[in-house]
Amino acid sequence: MELYNLRHFFQRHGFYVCARLADRLGMRTKNVRIFFVYATFATAGVGFFVYLTLAFWLRLKDLVYTKRTSVFDI
Repeated sequence: MELYNLRHFFQRHGFYVCARLADRLGMRTKNVRIFFVYATFATAGVGFFVYLTLAFWLRLKDLVYTKRTSVFDI
């Protein structure tokens, strides 16, 4: 019974956000949910892209600014 009450609480207060937002904006609930799914993937993708860019620049910096042991290593 406790699991049912917990599920009912989340359905009532948590999952109802898209429906309430769609009603307020005058849109379909399905479109609001799809927007949130796409926004989640886009923001996760942006973070991953920034991570890869920083890794590339750090690797490039390490290749360019290596410690030289003598003048003849240039």
